Amino acid sequence: MESSTSEIVIDATPLLRVYKDGRVERLMGTQIVSPGLDPKTNVESKDLVFSQETGQSVRLYIPKDVSTTQKLPLLVYFHGGAFCIETAFSPTYHNYLNSLVAEANVVAVSVDYRRAPEHPIPAAYDDSWDALKWVASHYGGNGPEEWLNRCVDFDRIYFSGDSAGANIAHHIAIKIAKEKLDGVNFAGLILLHPYFWGKEPVGDEVKDPAVRAKIEGLWRLASPTTTGCDDPWMNPIDNQSLATLGCARVLVCVAEKDMLRHRGWYYSEKLKQSGWGGEVELMEAQEEEHVFHLRKPSCESAVAKLKKVAAFMNQDKA
Repeated sequence: MESSTSEIVIDATPLLRVYKDGRVERLMGTQIVSPGLDPKTNVESKDLVFSQETGQSVRLYIPKDVSTTQKLPLLVYFHGGAFCIETAFSPTYHNYLNSLVAEANVVAVSVDYRRAPEHPIPAAYDDSWDALKWVASHYGGNGPEEWLNRCVDFDRIYFSGDSAGANIAHHIAIKIAKEKLDGVNFAGLILLHPYFWGKEPVGDEVKDPAVRAKIEGLWRLASPTTTGCDDPWMNPIDNQSLATLGCARVLVCVAEKDMLRHRGWYYSEKLKQSGWGGEVELMEAQEEEHVFHLRKPSCESAVAKLKKVAAFMNQDKA
């Protein structure tokens, strides 16, 4: 008879496995790299705890040559990984944020949130909101971290994330419109291959019941009490008033060969129709797959995407 330590009860390969004794074995996104000065980009980083209650941290990035009087836009970034894998400290995200901060000349806060299945939804959203409140505590130069006190222009704050992180970024953007944070002027939202879904296909989205069931199963792993894929956390497009989005500009990036591509298009179209009144741009990478820019950062499409995101955050400079 198989022991409880080796019996698999949930096999979510290639992401993770859950065993009968409750152990979670993550199969990817487990590497961690230390912060510090990146010689390639000349960007410096360090880790800071934002919640004493949960012990969660952020990784803070700043261009090395920023002057003492210069105020830069701030990017608050939420990593992807289906709410279950990856961290803000993995080489994947460390390298991406170093490159983006250098290209855009911004300060960045990369949020490490608690992951499912040990910490099911809404833990990721709660942690992300707490991280934003920690960021906001630096408005006026009175926060615990000098880099944020000294270098951030709080009139130009952007939220971004990829996949599940883009989902989080959207929900934080909706929440900040309802629960204002002093000092946070939310200038724009950047959604990279957003992880949204729904019970019914949209556009030319995959209709194969087995494929759709697999995606729903992954969502249920992150949110065991969910009502399904039309849960407002997973399908905000049909369940929220997008008109309440708390910024005036949105950039949505999709990839032609990504199964989630149609949701990105759908989000953009629904946002335009919602009465929101802001400006939404959509960028599609041809012949590319989900989060290709993280796996192939030097390819032509990834470089173009990086430059687009960087330009988006600098568009409103005086």
